[in-house]
Amino acid sequence: MKVATGLAHGIVATPDLAAEAVRAAMERAAIEIAHGVLLFLSSDFAGRPQSAIAAAARAANCLQVAGCSSVGLFTEEDWLLDAPAAAAMVFGAGLELRPAGADDDWRLAMAAPNAINTAWLDQPGRRYGAVSGDASGQGPYTVWQGSRLTPGRRCEIAIAGSRCQVGLSRGIQPLSEPCEIDRVSGHDVQSLDGQPALDSLARGLPLDAGNSRQFPLHMVMAGIVHGNPENALMEGRYNLAPIIATNMADRSVTLSARVRPHDHLFWAMRQPLAAERDMNLMLDRMTGDKMLDPAFGLCFPSMSRGAYFYGSADRDLEAIKHRFPGMPLIGFYGNGEFAHLDGKNRLLHYSTVLALHYDV
Repeated sequence: MKVATGLAHGIVATPDLAAEAVRAAMERAAIEIAHGVLLFLSSDFAGRPQSAIAAAARAANCLQVAGCSSVGLFTEEDWLLDAPAAAAMVFGAGLELRPAGADDDWRLAMAAPNAINTAWLDQPGRRYGAVSGDASGQGPYTVWQGSRLTPGRRCEIAIAGSRCQVGLSRGIQPLSEPCEIDRVSGHDVQSLDGQPALDSLARGLPLDAGNSRQFPLHMVMAGIVHGNPENALMEGRYNLAPIIATNMADRSVTLSARVRPHDHLFWAMRQPLAAERDMNLMLDRMTGDKMLDPAFGLCFPSMSRGAYFYGSADRDLEAIKHRFPGMPLIGFYGNGEFAHLDGKNRLLHYSTVLALHYDV
């Protein structure tokens, strides 16, 4: 199995960057014709990516080029944010990159934010991947497959010839156990387990995190549990919803997502040390009983993680590289992450999704 990556960056977004990244990967893999290329481009390319995609296809002697634009991207070599850049992973003999079919179980999914809907996520097949994004949140967002822009702004890719294992790191510090919602009005959670929602939140906050009149809303959020609340936190069976406002008048908390009475909810905080610890626990779970090393990895962290979150370095990337030295790795920082969780494909936030691929 021949797989390798290449990374290129410059002052201006030109097709040469895409070709340079592919050529570097081809040289490392010692191949002249690729059987597929994953190509991620910085959002500088998003307006007109076609020439860069074509340059990558020519450099790879291959039309099976798939990928999307993103605010930041990386390989095992380095991570790049806020600069014109291209990252490529090439696949040689024994592997095939192709559109996912009905018989494919695991499939790599990439989509623009406005191309995601429940009907698509509920279709058969387990998905992992991420959402194309940029720093402004306004787009444009572009997704490509078969060296062409996809008209539906999303794609699903099967990597034939490998066996896939997917892990998920949520990276949050729980502040409470799941509580049953008693009363709710629209997006306002009014009461949990018989007490006002705002009081429940205040009780869980660390002493240095502020007071009930000035909550650190950018740091705290609600975790909405899927299914049985028992072991839901340990198993990652929840969606995270940012807190929009706290309301002193009725002691309610306004969330970005709607919830229902009798749903279970817990409070959580984004915290770098907790995220780093959770990432390492995920790697422990993925490698605990494995005798073989993975051949390559695909990683999709939230754009809210990475070096800016951790302070100076991407601790998620460092943990993967430490666990699997020399493993070809590629990924991008997404505007949301796809993972198969509790029997369903879900759109997540603030998470890191890692797919390890092994020889069959």
